[in-house]
Amino acid sequence: MGLVQYCFLFLLVFVAAFNEPRGAYGKRLGGVVSRGRDILASAPGTAPETLLTSGGLCESTIKKLGYKCQEYTVTTKDGYILTLHRVNCANGDVKTKQPAFLQHGLFLDAASWFLDLPNQSLGFILADSGYDVWVANTRGTRYSRGHETLDASAATYWDWSWDELVQYDLPAFLGFVNQQTGKKINYIGHSLGTLMALASFSLGTNSTCQVLDKLRAVGLLSPVAYLNHMGSQISVIASKIFIGEWESSFVPEVNPMESERFLQHDRIADYLASLCSVPGVDCFDMTSSFTGVNCCLNASTFDMFIRKEPQSTSMKNCLHLAQTVRQGTLTKYDYVTANIQKYGQPTPPEYILSNILKDLPIFMSYGANDFLADPEDVQ
Repeated sequence: MGLVQYCFLFLLVFVAAFNEPRGAYGKRLGGVVSRGRDILASAPGTAPETLLTSGGLCESTIKKLGYKCQEYTVTTKDGYILTLHRVNCANGDVKTKQPAFLQHGLFLDAASWFLDLPNQSLGFILADSGYDVWVANTRGTRYSRGHETLDASAATYWDWSWDELVQYDLPAFLGFVNQQTGKKINYIGHSLGTLMALASFSLGTNSTCQVLDKLRAVGLLSPVAYLNHMGSQISVIASKIFIGEWESSFVPEVNPMESERFLQHDRIADYLASLCSVPGVDCFDMTSSFTGVNCCLNASTFDMFIRKEPQSTSMKNCLHLAQTVRQGTLTKYDYVTANIQKYGQPTPPEYILSNILKDLPIFMSYGANDFLADPEDVQ
């Protein structure tokens, strides 16, 4: 893989590879997964057949380690068919357990909570601690590529940002878990999963997509919302120059598995070549540039992650995140000249975090030297 290809893969997966819900990488389960769009595309409610996903996450990974696992499909109000995994240890009556819901971050899916050894993976740790564990897969990831009318190969399928994850995916997931268990839910989000939660909670109890009445407590890992103090040189450059200036119609799906096809475009290659020439950016050792100095990451852990293939998201979602960095505010997607038509006002509505209920227990875990979830922004 050439330098340009390597750099672009880093741009796509830095949030996932170096901000995983479990700290340092452990031994991974499974082996090499075959590649290509035909692997990711699947019929509504089914999982594509690969080494990691054959029979679904339950059969390929979780049940093999002695845990109980069930798979459910949930349909959002805008027609996306999503998969939920339910995981329990062999001990105890599930009816007496408290539900814990795990929401993954950008370029990840449910598998990210189970890739390390059982005593190192939060999904397994919670199950062993007596929780009824429910794990989400947001739209566009390998287990959630179904739709009532759209095919994942169509550009219209990818016409969404994290606004839609807040408005549709999260309420569908939490409503289903609450209905199945009859109990309030302990929410745990990572990275983008924390942004989804905070934006959702800020809508208050009067919103049609509100989830607050279904929650017991909240845990936020590497929480992101405001990104004003993000210290990563490359991610700031990417948000301000690269992603932030492109139209989402240019490439509707950001699919790291097909980076070679994506990189055939001259504009992308020229951009990445210029990125690697920026003073202070070392494209051969970019870990510290993205995340800050970390004792436990090296080239072999990054290579291991790449072999497990990060998940797709929409370019519109990346654009929305870039807007958050560039504008320093937490708002809905900015359609610029179309805001009046979309929202009835010239600027996108703001997610006001001070609206979050004061009696909702929220625990935040963040690193003092994290370039992405900067402590000032967390505060």
